[in-house]
Amino acid sequence: MNAYQSIAPSLMPDSKAARIITIVAHGKPGRLAPGQLEFRSPPPLSLYVHIPWCIRKCPYCDFNSHEARRQIPEADYIAALIADLESALPLIWGRKVSSIFFGGGTPSLFSGQSLDTLLTAIRTLVPLLPDAEVTLEANPGTVESEKFAAFRDAGINRLSLGIQSFNPAHLKALGRIHNGNDARRAIEIATRHFDNINLDLMYGLPEQTLAQAMDDVDAALAYAPTHLSCYQLTLEANTAFAAAPPALPDPDCCADMQDAIEARLAIAGFTHYETSAFAQTGRHCRHNVNYWTFGDYLGIGAGAHGKLTLHNQVLRQMRWKQPKQYLAKVAEATFIDNEFAVDSADLPFEFMMNALRLNQGFDVSLFEARTALPLVSIENELRQAEACGLIVRRPGHIAPTELGRHHLNRLLECFLTEKPGNTP
Repeated sequence: MNAYQSIAPSLMPDSKAARIITIVAHGKPGRLAPGQLEFRSPPPLSLYVHIPWCIRKCPYCDFNSHEARRQIPEADYIAALIADLESALPLIWGRKVSSIFFGGGTPSLFSGQSLDTLLTAIRTLVPLLPDAEVTLEANPGTVESEKFAAFRDAGINRLSLGIQSFNPAHLKALGRIHNGNDARRAIEIATRHFDNINLDLMYGLPEQTLAQAMDDVDAALAYAPTHLSCYQLTLEANTAFAAAPPALPDPDCCADMQDAIEARLAIAGFTHYETSAFAQTGRHCRHNVNYWTFGDYLGIGAGAHGKLTLHNQVLRQMRWKQPKQYLAKVAEATFIDNEFAVDSADLPFEFMMNALRLNQGFDVSLFEARTALPLVSIENELRQAEACGLIVRRPGHIAPTELGRHHLNRLLECFLTEKPGNTP
């Protein structure tokens, strides 16, 4: 089994951006020889900052997050992030950063002063576009009005709230530290300080009905958010839910939830632009769109992953995962745990794994720009996907069909260098 076959369960439509973009970095070291590829210009560049601590580890979460059982070493970690960024400057020298995303964990555990210190250093070290999107993930259980004001003053201009549900029974089942009233209060506070807000919702929750799922969507819409992310709950390996699975709605019920959510949000004026993402006009998450269009991103912080296009290769990196280990390694000026060039044979799959999550698809010129490969190199794969009714090809453009969007795993298998079942 190769690295890509092993990730198939994580490619279902309910997967979050972070899971899709980081999982591939566990792949085999590339066999790419210098000069084999030639990139004429690098793609847009984003910066991802990982803050790994949270108050409590949710039973469904398989991200690199760690319960803060004692005081978080906030000042030391901010200093480590700045040193981490400084170490990466030779790889991104002169390139402008179009977006920053603070993910976790729960980044809102940090103070506004700490984020201000970090953002000031970022602006000093790298050229940041004047209209750069700067997103912070926040947990409703860590919300204070003064803190949100400080985040805004530091330069955060987009907030992503992990609501998940407004139903107290479902929040309890998910192990969340907030209740429905906390969620509503967090949104009300957020709207006082931010005009660009995403709300995360989950469906297919333990013992959830279709009506209850729609109640959550209606409750979110009442606050007129600019963006909604709607994910189906799945049981991921190495989580508490995987060890003791709760009773989830059957697949047909979850499919009905998905269809109903998409229809309701379309009526409300949202564009369903990516598998799990819905936006008001002009409010797409620019950071995540850069992921889906196979753009570049530098990842700093514990366990952060990155993808950087050099003149003749695509480089993937992973920082040290455990927070204590990360801090210790940074002190030794050893920032990278794993680094490799993506094999040119695997670039088409990596590109498609991202771009085919976009409902509108992509221009064929984007494939050639991002992989340095001609589209004809995957003509057989494209014909197979088209024959199965999974994509539609128009002059200069490729997009997933409705069947392809709903069966993304099956579509992506067409582009695997080693098909499932063919490896001893």
